[in-house]
Amino acid sequence: MPEPIGRTDVEAQVVIAVDVGGTGIKCALVTPDHQVVHSERHTTGAERGADAVVETILSVVEGLAAKAVADDLVPVAVGICIPGVVDEAEGVIRYAANTGGMRNVPLRDLATARVGLPVRVGHDVRTGGLAEATLGAGAGYDQVLFIPIGTGIAAAHIVGGKVLAGGHWGAGEIGHIIVRPGGPVCGCGQRGCLEAIASASAVGRRYSERVGVTASAREVASQAAAGDPVAAEVWAETVDALADALLTAQALYDPSQVIIGGGLAEAGEQLLTPLRQALRDRIAFFTEPEIVRARLGDEAGCLGAALLALTVAEFDHPTDPAVLTPLEAEL
Repeated sequence: MPEPIGRTDVEAQVVIAVDVGGTGIKCALVTPDHQVVHSERHTTGAERGADAVVETILSVVEGLAAKAVADDLVPVAVGICIPGVVDEAEGVIRYAANTGGMRNVPLRDLATARVGLPVRVGHDVRTGGLAEATLGAGAGYDQVLFIPIGTGIAAAHIVGGKVLAGGHWGAGEIGHIIVRPGGPVCGCGQRGCLEAIASASAVGRRYSERVGVTASAREVASQAAAGDPVAAEVWAETVDALADALLTAQALYDPSQVIIGGGLAEAGEQLLTPLRQALRDRIAFFTEPEIVRARLGDEAGCLGAALLALTVAEFDHPTDPAVLTPLEAEL
C-alpha cells in the first residue's frame, strides 16, 4: 500500500464498523479517536435467508477494507454488531430471527477469513449501549443502563466501560419483564410483557385498536400532546408500564443513569418528564437514577461496533489508552 501523503501511519489507521439490522446495514471506517471518515448504508435483505445475509455482511466488510486501502488508509480490525443471541466470546451468532434466521453462524471466523483482520462480534443493543455510555449521554458515568425503545425493548447494563452480557448472553431483556399479568400477548408467548405494552409498535397498535385508525407511536405522542383523550390515555399507560419496569431494573442493577433511546425517545420530554415523576412516585428506598435521552441516535450501533473493533485492533504504534474503550484493559 502506498504511504499516505502528509500523514503518519498513526493517522492512517482505521477500524471497520458494521451495524447489522433487520432491514438495513450501517457501516463506517472509524479512526482510533472515534472520527468517522467514511460511511455507507446497505439493505440487509433478510427475506433472502441466512446464508445470503451472511454473504452480504462479508461483502460489506470486504468492500470497506478495499475502500480504506484505496483511500491510503490502513484497516486494522473489524467490529460487527447484530440483533439476536450472540455468543460474543466465540464470535458466533447462535440465533438471529430478524436477519434471515441465522443459527450457529461463526461470523467472527468467517469475517477474519475473508479480510485477514481481527474481528469482534457483539449484540446490537449491548454494542449501542457501550457507545452511548462511552461516547454519548453516559460519558462520565460508571453505572449506566441503556434502554432503546423501538419495535421491541431491550437494555444494556454498562459498568466501568464493560457491558454485562450474562451467563448465557441473554442479559438485558427488560422488554420481557411482565408488568401487566394477563395483559396483551407478547411475541415471546407471555402475556403482559413490557414490550407488549410500551414498545413503539405496541403504543401504535393499542391506540389503533381503540380508535379504529392505524397510527404510529409518533402520531400517538403528537395526538396526546394535542389533547386527544384516547392518545393521552395510551401514553399514560405506556409511561406507567415503563416506570414499573424501571423500578424493577433499579432494584436489580442500581444504575446511576438510565439512557432512553430508540424511536419512542424522539418524544423527548413528553416521555421523560412524566417517566421521571412516575418512577419517583414508586422509588421507595432506592436511589433515583438520572433519566436522560440518548444522544447518538441510530449511529450508536455503528460507533459501538467501532469500539468493539478497537478492543482487538493490532496497531503498528503505541496507543494512547485514553483514546480507546476501557474494555481493552480486560483483554
